[in-house]
Amino acid sequence: MASLSTEAIRAVALVGHTGSGKTLLAEALLHRAKAIPAMGSIERGTTVCDHDPLEKESQHSLRASLVHFEADGTRVHLIDTPGAPDFLGHAIGSLAAVDSVAVVINAQTGIELTTTRMMQWAEKLKLCRMIVVNRIDGEEVDLPRLVARIQDAFGKECLPINLPAGGARRVVDCFFNPAGDADFSSVAQAHGALVDQVVEVDEDLMAAYLERGEIAPEELHAPFEAALREGHLVPICFTSAKSGAGVQELLDILVKLAPNPAEGNPRPFLRGEGPDAKAFSAEPDPAKHVIAHVFKVIADPFMGKLSYLKVHQGTVGKESQLFIDDGRKPFKVGHLFMAKGKDLIEIPQAVPGDICVVAKVDDIRFDSVLHDSHDEDHIHLRPLDFPEPIFGLAIEPAKRGDEQRLWDVMEKLSSEDPCLRVERVMSTNETVVKGLGELHLRSLLERMGTQYKLEVKTHPPRIAYRETITAPAEGHCRHKKQTGGAGQFGEVYLRVKPLERGAGFEFVDEVKGGAIPNQFIPAVEKGVQQVLQSGAIAGYPLQDLRVSVYDGKSHPVDSKEIAFVSAGRKAFLDAVAKARPIVLEPIVNIEVTVPEQAMGDITGDLSAKRGQVTGTQAGPGGMLTVSGLVPISELGNYQSRLKSVTGGAGSYSVAFSHYEPVPPQVQQQLVSEFRAPPGED
Repeated sequence: MASLSTEAIRAVALVGHTGSGKTLLAEALLHRAKAIPAMGSIERGTTVCDHDPLEKESQHSLRASLVHFEADGTRVHLIDTPGAPDFLGHAIGSLAAVDSVAVVINAQTGIELTTTRMMQWAEKLKLCRMIVVNRIDGEEVDLPRLVARIQDAFGKECLPINLPAGGARRVVDCFFNPAGDADFSSVAQAHGALVDQVVEVDEDLMAAYLERGEIAPEELHAPFEAALREGHLVPICFTSAKSGAGVQELLDILVKLAPNPAEGNPRPFLRGEGPDAKAFSAEPDPAKHVIAHVFKVIADPFMGKLSYLKVHQGTVGKESQLFIDDGRKPFKVGHLFMAKGKDLIEIPQAVPGDICVVAKVDDIRFDSVLHDSHDEDHIHLRPLDFPEPIFGLAIEPAKRGDEQRLWDVMEKLSSEDPCLRVERVMSTNETVVKGLGELHLRSLLERMGTQYKLEVKTHPPRIAYRETITAPAEGHCRHKKQTGGAGQFGEVYLRVKPLERGAGFEFVDEVKGGAIPNQFIPAVEKGVQQVLQSGAIAGYPLQDLRVSVYDGKSHPVDSKEIAFVSAGRKAFLDAVAKARPIVLEPIVNIEVTVPEQAMGDITGDLSAKRGQVTGTQAGPGGMLTVSGLVPISELGNYQSRLKSVTGGAGSYSVAFSHYEPVPPQVQQQLVSEFRAPPGED
């Protein structure tokens, strides 16, 4: 493969909601550029991008897929991203590797949840944006109304750069060659709107336009790029990937008008750590030292770990010696590839703007920065703000002895997905995996079974309840045990006192005169700690209280550590029973984003779940965000409920807020379900 200059490279992400036709559009572009002999079929599982067996089975993208092709002396790196909200992590992670984002909208279904989210993400990252209206030849399509909705949702800067013609069997250009008739509006009107928008970013050009009354397309290229960079223009393109209408025109736009790495807005790097970190931009100069960013990793069963990286500065070649983040030991690039779906094509080098792949380097992680100079230590990109995983499942191996293998597999899978979390919850003694939704975790479990042949059992995670007390009390225990030889003796008096919520636990030694010898005080605390961990009334950890040991007795022969551990534990249980103990439940802040018409149902549903609505805020595209507080125990099936109420258009996020007492009937149920641990005496 011939090496091209940075100016001849484009990097574009296809983003949008599930069903908008991104994968077939990528297939059509590949075919039009003669990179593949014929278009594949999603139904037959023969597309270049959806090559994973699970993707073929489900017939939609689950992970971002990379392809590249060349047209008119230009190399285009194209990333096909998943559109389901559950897989947004893969789509957002891909934005770190591109200069432009093409937001694909299904002309039949219009603006959907992921459409709005990805437009906001691309704008936040200052990426050049365009909108591709796909499936323009579908039934019951109202394109003028859709354009109006796009402009209402995303601004008047969204302007058609071409228009459907001939009953959506083709499109006519409104920028390079503005001539011909369109199915709606007019080519001349669309061209005039584009020129008016573009010249606003260049005062000299605007003056020339006002003087001459027209501007040649070649004069518009530089201000067009500037308008894209500033978000002053978001071109709307029309296509039908299935029929091919508009595909060549879209290819021309990508080649001729999409920014190259030197023209787009550079990603902001940071040098240093914490508040002292300094921002800087990598220069797309192939002669400078290397700075590259890893935006995707895959644990391939045949090739090992595959690391996908965007070269921002310098030239990466075979035999290059690169450092990983702040590592002091370099690795050698043995083989360098470009991806075309599952196929890896070996290349001699990659220049700024190129997206390439290195294999079998286990130390590389998602978001790693690769470089070839010790002067570039402590370099990293500003971290992307991924959605917080909130849908959890407790998971355990189906076969005894597979515990370590489970962790190994989970580590590989979580390294591939920035929105997957695996944690060991000590308070409930469970391994919990969290994702963005039910579909996200179902896909994870299917991959564990098909790719890694690992069988697991799952169940909803236990709620992390807590126990505490609401009144001061005293407790006493005299532990005396005689079994023939040396006995056991220890006597403990202690007081308990509630502390403010969130204060934790305090242990105070107030013993006077050596009533309990100093060497046995830690044993008393150990007995108290046993109850703190296992619970006193419902089996949940105790918190927010102070324990003060103030008196006791010992025996010169029979007093031992084990005796005071037992006495401390039983005295503490005695005190807690008298201190009006209660069970606390975790309360979370919740933000629910829904269509405006669903707000009443959502607020009513939150109230029915013992929640409290604290506010609402209007968002773009007719969406509203409802904020509130709700017990996490009430959110067990909330995603399904939200999907039912909003037709799949709603989303929510939660963050821990505080603990509050559970209602009396809930506490009674939890206490009745509690069983004392074996051996309790």
